[in-house]
Amino acid sequence: MKNILKIEDTDNVAVLLEGINVGHKLDINGETIKVKEDIPLGHKIALEDISKGEKIVKYGFPIGKAVKDISKGDWVHSHNIVTFLEGKQGYEYDPHFESEVVTTGNENIPTFKGYYRKDGQVGIRNEIWLIPTVGCINKPVEKMALMAEEKFSNEIAEGKIDGFFAYPHPYGCSQLGGDLLNTQKILAGLVKHPNAAAVMVIGLGCENNILEDFQDIIGEYDQERVKFLKLQDVSNGIETALNQMTEIVDYASNFTHQSIPVSELKIGLKCGGSDGFSGITANPLLGKISNKLEKLGGTTILTEVPEMFGAETILMNRAQDRETFEEIVKLINGFKDYFISNKQPVYENPSPGNKDGGITTLEEKSLGCTQKGGTSIVRGVNLYGDQIKGKGLQLLESPGNDLISTTALTAAGAHLILFTTGRGTPFGAPVPTVKISTNTALYEKKGNWIDFNAGKLLEGNTMEDLTEEFFDYIINLASKNIKTRNEENDYREIAIFKTGVTL
Repeated sequence: MKNILKIEDTDNVAVLLEGINVGHKLDINGETIKVKEDIPLGHKIALEDISKGEKIVKYGFPIGKAVKDISKGDWVHSHNIVTFLEGKQGYEYDPHFESEVVTTGNENIPTFKGYYRKDGQVGIRNEIWLIPTVGCINKPVEKMALMAEEKFSNEIAEGKIDGFFAYPHPYGCSQLGGDLLNTQKILAGLVKHPNAAAVMVIGLGCENNILEDFQDIIGEYDQERVKFLKLQDVSNGIETALNQMTEIVDYASNFTHQSIPVSELKIGLKCGGSDGFSGITANPLLGKISNKLEKLGGTTILTEVPEMFGAETILMNRAQDRETFEEIVKLINGFKDYFISNKQPVYENPSPGNKDGGITTLEEKSLGCTQKGGTSIVRGVNLYGDQIKGKGLQLLESPGNDLISTTALTAAGAHLILFTTGRGTPFGAPVPTVKISTNTALYEKKGNWIDFNAGKLLEGNTMEDLTEEFFDYIINLASKNIKTRNEENDYREIAIFKTGVTL
């Protein structure tokens, strides 16, 4: 196996595929480089002398500038480079993409086994979700789900439904304006999600997110599928809930598992706990999946707006038209304004864990992060809490925080989420959350967390072969032939983006 990787011909740094000690000699492109200091796995080494103020180039793009002279063979990291990014900037529409993607004919589109819903949506699970409108009833709602699992265990064992899942959160009261609306939109997106065959919405009765107002946010709904319960109106809320669940279990049990074209799939794209290999293995793999799904008529959703900073022009120049370009500009500048209004640095990234893994600047992180969207044309821009309407590659407003962004992806309608990581994390969203390791060591160490190993790309596997293997995995996952680790461990949770005051 190689011990060093130069990604693009124009790069003046390379990534180490193993930790290297001082004095070691590396061979790259017919040239020998003597290592000047101990350099950790996944970190960068200078391929040439770089003067103070010069650009550091990785992925073929600048990722920062040298703050002092760097010699060939030096470790390149936070001690000797800084970001170029500062303040807000103007953008010009300069489209760079090939002609329209030609989608595959219907006769050649693969299928998965899923559920057609009465409103025309498609689900890949047949679950029953319990949604509290306010945080102070979390525990009763969680208890309802546990007791329902016991009461309807036969229906679960027979495969009529896939289980009961409660999604507690701390909000829904003492919120005002847009902050309250964020909570309502996310919860409404969960109520509408097609992986839930049926939903019970439970309120307390005195919260800001009162059931009557929340119903207006949801809009039209199937009264057989969605039931509402206000706990202050009944003497025994848990008993009342279990009685109502008999009706929605009967409703959910009528859906049949049948073949559905993958053009109906909506897949969320996410990374967290990134390392120096994220932009080399796992994120490019997701990019290939995104391209492939778009060609088949499906949808992928890219979020984590602050982790687009530094690479945003790549996405802007792939906007399908000027209107979409302008929406991307608003998306980027809106998040910069959010940082500025809270008197925080716009470019406070990467995280300590990212830096330990070899990522130095936000440009470097963003250039790796945005690869998850592949080379597809950006078809739409969607606000936080909105449900995705279009096909192809869609951008979604959300911060980079893992729990908040995966919840936003779920509420937007993602059937499953592909989550790349170089450090590892156990959590899961309400939908199947596929953890893809950037390196084999993580896959082998955390087999109870990780679902798929993109580290094989560093061990001789071709991108083409691994893309086909991973796409087959996704089809099997969507069809319920396999489960993700978060499903097996029952690690499911939500988090909501809070932006306002608390009363």
